[in-house]
Amino acid sequence: MTSASTLPRVRVTRRTGPHVAHPDRAALCTRRFCTSRAGGVLAVEHDLGPDEISDELAVLLATELDDAGVLRGQPEFEAVFTGVVQSVTDDDGESDAAWLRFYRNSLDRLEHGSAAFAPIHQHAASLVLGHQIVDLGSCFGFFPLRMAAAGFDVTATDLSGPTMELLDRTSPPLRRPLRTVVCDAASVPLPDGVADTVTVLHLLEHLDSDASAAVLREAMRLARRRVVAAVPFEDVPRACYGHVQRFDVDVLKTIADSWRAAGVEAGVHEFHGGWLVLDR
Repeated sequence: MTSASTLPRVRVTRRTGPHVAHPDRAALCTRRFCTSRAGGVLAVEHDLGPDEISDELAVLLATELDDAGVLRGQPEFEAVFTGVVQSVTDDDGESDAAWLRFYRNSLDRLEHGSAAFAPIHQHAASLVLGHQIVDLGSCFGFFPLRMAAAGFDVTATDLSGPTMELLDRTSPPLRRPLRTVVCDAASVPLPDGVADTVTVLHLLEHLDSDASAAVLREAMRLARRRVVAAVPFEDVPRACYGHVQRFDVDVLKTIADSWRAAGVEAGVHEFHGGWLVLDR
């Protein structure tokens, strides 16, 4: 028996029986996936179970499919990611049930330290000042949900309306209340100094240098006390994740120097990537 989720030009199915050899010589089988491409459609079969679906899926897809050259850019990566999440539900294709499971699994791994991103969230939480937080480029909103559970007043923002709508639907059953705003991170429809701390976690690498500078300026406008930005250190920006800019310590120090010249306290340090902390 196979459950399936079909997205434009991508078809994802879940295999529940043993692996069967494929007659298609062009098929590629990895530890958890089998893939083939015909008629412009990428077919992906996987054997992941409901308890395995979490944000760690991104790393699995990157290492098993993107590194093997299967995926053609970020759109296919995101389509396969979504298809895998939705294909594991046993609730007659109920999308929200699948996503709620995804959220619960992801938060459990992040908050118990087993997820690759867990140290980044923990470190970011340790740098937050005050009670009110605005998070820019929240994506699924795991960090805002973590801070909401800890009693903070949190606003999550993202350019993707569907992602913020999903977060709106998911936060109540998770009992982690927060607000969401759909907007460009460089133009947030909130007043000056609206939050004690503004967090910008693994967003800047998705932007070119001019756009990332604009986001930091907007973050400083919104922050009464502190801006916390985190970036990965990569030899080459990971295209399937949508990364377009490479960061290292020297790049961050150059950014920090420009803020110091403007009279802002700026610090740079390394911890599972790089961190820029701007204080008023």
